[in-house]
Amino acid sequence: MPNRPYTYYDLTLSICSVCLRKVEAKIIFENGNVYMVKTCMKHGREKVLISNDIEYYKWCRDFIKPSEMPHQWNTPIKYGCPYDCGLCPDHEQHSCLTLLEITERCNLKCPICYAESSPHKGTYRSMEEIEFMLDAIVANEKEPDIIQISGGEPTIHPHFFDILDLVKTRPVKHIMVNTNGLRIANDKEFVKRLATYLPGFEIYLQFDSFNGDALKELRGVDLTHIRRKAIEHLNEYNISTTLVVTLKKGLNDHEVGDIIRFGTKQKCVRGVTLQPIQSAGRLEDFNPETDRLTLSEVRKMIIEQSQIFGEKDIVPVPCHPDSLAMGYAFKQEESITPLTGMIDPAILLEGDRNTIVFEQDENIRQMIFKLFSLNHSPDSSALSLKDLLCCLPKVNLPGYIGYDNVFRVIIMQFQDAHNFDIRSVKKSCVHIAHPDGRIIPFDTYNLFYRDVLEKELIKIREEILVTR
Repeated sequence: MPNRPYTYYDLTLSICSVCLRKVEAKIIFENGNVYMVKTCMKHGREKVLISNDIEYYKWCRDFIKPSEMPHQWNTPIKYGCPYDCGLCPDHEQHSCLTLLEITERCNLKCPICYAESSPHKGTYRSMEEIEFMLDAIVANEKEPDIIQISGGEPTIHPHFFDILDLVKTRPVKHIMVNTNGLRIANDKEFVKRLATYLPGFEIYLQFDSFNGDALKELRGVDLTHIRRKAIEHLNEYNISTTLVVTLKKGLNDHEVGDIIRFGTKQKCVRGVTLQPIQSAGRLEDFNPETDRLTLSEVRKMIIEQSQIFGEKDIVPVPCHPDSLAMGYAFKQEESITPLTGMIDPAILLEGDRNTIVFEQDENIRQMIFKLFSLNHSPDSSALSLKDLLCCLPKVNLPGYIGYDNVFRVIIMQFQDAHNFDIRSVKKSCVHIAHPDGRIIPFDTYNLFYRDVLEKELIKIREEILVTR
């Protein structure tokens, strides 16, 4: 009997990339790649590359852990995922990181922007609106792990520091500011004031390329001098910083290693986050069939280009292994030592302090034990990698190992209408606070719930009710 040219691996639900209606989707292995194959009765068949590494795709299933719930649900289950977001009781992960968007305006008009921000779009949210959204986050999380102040460009909000002060009054463990760096580069007094919010404060700095032409394609303007000046100011005040790279295939993906090595040499930089473009919002000169990057492709770039991280050092993040991968390293003045690969994969989710390290060097064993432990007491509980493999490590230790010494690389791949997997999106842990109090996964917010997009969602919901 003739065989099909692929191996059928699994079945999931997706959406049609044209009409956003729910469809069945096969997961298949073919020629060393993982594809999603789906058919919409109206718009036809789609075949989407979702991984170029079959073994890594299967390995992700070993990192699934019991779901952590928010303290309350915001919307009922009525239309089915992904049409009930808010969070509904069918969602399988609380908010590891919640974006608090304080304005729709920006001082740039980037050709690629999931929020479609610009100098002429929208308004600044009032303090009353922001407080309402903030309280919604706290109601869900009690003690939110990370709130990321975002936009638009949040630093241009006329009440920016009042907003930071407001967030500081809530039991938030860590505050991030998502910024293009223009104000940080051009206003040193602004940076000096930012430093007063340390510790528990971090800059999430747009840092896509060292090449002016690539920046023009992604951001509409050559920002190389802005990036240099921003890093100079952040280094001066040692403000914890994550470099955030929007990756486009064939444009800046060859710079992954250079950016990581650059980050390890900066006093202020705690890590690099690599984000393949999500096909949502404003997308100029972007073809989703040719310009997309998968998480596994980016993972291989880190391993091949960085000269720091090996095959065992970049692992799936347990809260959302399909979309997040992470590696840790220990940063010293003259060296950087990858750590994740020294952890026995068999006990990553167990936290057994006696077997957590299989590296035989006693100095490194003690270093990692300190890093992954709450304190030095023999009776203390150890932090397992399930605690550390999140958006930020929980490091607050005496001695020379602290947050300044921990360097992390994160791959954060947001799903869009092409690679959308309902099975996976239920585990999304990066969320956006909606102005009406809902807390919505980043993946679905930019497809269904941002601005006028919800009008189309209303049509889909009406169709669902009619067919029942």
